[in-house]
Amino acid sequence: MSGELSLSINIKEPRWDQGTFMGRAKHFFMVTDPRNVLLSSETLEEARVIVENYRSGIVKSGLTEDELWRAKYVYDSAFHPDTGEKMFVIGRMSAQVPMNMSITGCMLTFYRTTPAVVFWQWVNQSFNAVVNYTNRSGDAPITVNQLGAAYVSATTGAVVTALGLKSLATRLPPIVSRFVPFAAVAAANCINIPFMRQRELKYGIPVTDENGNRLGESAYAAKQAIVQVVVSRIGMAVPAMAIPPVIMNALEKKAFMKVSRLDHPSLLLVSSLVFATPLCCALFPQKSSMSVSGLEPDLQERIKQTSPHTTTVYFNKGL
Repeated sequence: MSGELSLSINIKEPRWDQGTFMGRAKHFFMVTDPRNVLLSSETLEEARVIVENYRSGIVKSGLTEDELWRAKYVYDSAFHPDTGEKMFVIGRMSAQVPMNMSITGCMLTFYRTTPAVVFWQWVNQSFNAVVNYTNRSGDAPITVNQLGAAYVSATTGAVVTALGLKSLATRLPPIVSRFVPFAAVAAANCINIPFMRQRELKYGIPVTDENGNRLGESAYAAKQAIVQVVVSRIGMAVPAMAIPPVIMNALEKKAFMKVSRLDHPSLLLVSSLVFATPLCCALFPQKSSMSVSGLEPDLQERIKQTSPHTTTVYFNKGL
């Protein structure tokens, strides 16, 4: 039919070149757009139908290419890339800015007492646990017991780390103590993410060839994926938690700050989160890769037998 949208558009991949940082940044600015959290269930379902129908060769009458890409990014923001399940709303990357804005603001404000540090670190790590589970890699199911054990170990380890750092900070200058929330978040990410995704480290995540054909599961790929996610998450915290302490230490000496009793620069916090989330997600491709020679020996042998020309495998690193 004349004017009908072509079926040759590859919506399995992002719209922009993922081999460049700018291409990945544009992609993640769309996926992490906070406005996506406000979309109704009807809008999300409509986007899902458009995307899944298009992948099956069915084009909605009058659909334009821009509308297709918009539907694809709405779909990507709310549905898991491996399982296709609708993700829990606060676990979506589009919820990162509003959720982190609230939690980070409280962590930077209420950091002077031990109960406050424990409570807000627990809130933060509980939120992170939800995000880490929601954005895990792979499609293998996880039991309630496994999820519960991962949550308890992740949050407990993170809170204990925060308390240890707070204890150390009491013997340091005030400006240094302001960095306790950032140091705690950075250390906690190194604990929370691996614990919440420990099943991947034990059983591996799916790896494919360049055409998306599944070749097996690799724990080595899972390790690389989790390291990349940890680095990105720590990077997200830098603008919001490592820079404001320096600014606030200077501002609190000013008379107007003492009068207003403001304890953190909200505008800086919001703007840094809006940009830090997509830019740090873009540090590594969503569809990560590694050489076949870097996989487990038994998986290497299997790939050599079933796909001898494959030298590189690909996998979803999670977020």
